[in-house]
Amino acid sequence: MKSIVTGGAGFIGSHLCEKLSSLGHEVIVIDNFSIGKKNNLKNIKKKIKIYKKDIRNYDSIKNLFKNVDNVFHLAALADIVPSIERPDEYFTTNVDGTYNVLKASIKNDIKRFIYSASSSCYGIPKIYPTNEKSQIMPQYPYALTKRIGEELVLHFSKIYKLNATSLRFFNVYGPRARTSGTYGAVFGVFLAQKIANHPYTVVGDGKQKRDFTYVSDVISSIVKTYKNKNVSSQIYNVGSGKSISVNRIVKLLGGSKIFIPKRPGEPEITFADIKKIKKDINWTPKISIEEGVKKILFKINDWKNAPLWTPKTIKKATEKWFLYLK
Repeated sequence: MKSIVTGGAGFIGSHLCEKLSSLGHEVIVIDNFSIGKKNNLKNIKKKIKIYKKDIRNYDSIKNLFKNVDNVFHLAALADIVPSIERPDEYFTTNVDGTYNVLKASIKNDIKRFIYSASSSCYGIPKIYPTNEKSQIMPQYPYALTKRIGEELVLHFSKIYKLNATSLRFFNVYGPRARTSGTYGAVFGVFLAQKIANHPYTVVGDGKQKRDFTYVSDVISSIVKTYKNKNVSSQIYNVGSGKSISVNRIVKLLGGSKIFIPKRPGEPEITFADIKKIKKDINWTPKISIEEGVKKILFKINDWKNAPLWTPKTIKKATEKWFLYLK
């Protein structure tokens, strides 16, 4: 098997590259390293091919797709505030970039295409657990552009007979989770605060719940989905099947906490209904939140260079969040 992983030097992408390599795939990584890190691939760098390319430039990537069997499209820009500040950059990467990857895949008769979608497309759901037929209500440009990318994948799948599947990930965490850049994911923030012996900055009252999904479970969902070639043009939620409060995370990590203002445009709960992927793909998550937290605490030094956020720096970093998402 010859497989392309776009965004392969990123958090989820690097774990996927390791797994595919262990399965005997010839892995090609396409990454512009604006977010991804070569160090994430250090354990397999001699086994894979890495190309510093930008998916927004079709001519620079098109020849890499020749004689490729599978494409795993994970390359994207994330984060809420930057997507508000720079929507054009998010559109060209998450929409135009996805179009370019699709075009190259169709031209080269790719056998299997897996798209990394986002549960943020549901916005603030009305039903929990949230299934794949729930209303789509993106609350900010990042969520919108990921959803448009998903629409492109599903449309092209039907029109051009591309065997493609979209996986909507819920709150993925684990080793190599991104810590650079804009204030964001809760584990990246909390682990840096734990290392520095600072209190955890808990948004609102901490009772809000999230479907935290450990990265190895996400990787197994991707691999199982890719192997099942009878589920083309389908969407699947990928979550833990449970919803855990932020206060519970604080308790598991251990330490004190302080509270910062609740943010607009965020759901009180994210909670994936995973009945569909269990039934169709026979995939079930295996890592409990307790086990997952133990795993990341064991590797806590991975976060020693993560930015240390304080209420003051968070307030400054999220000014436009409060300005636009009222």
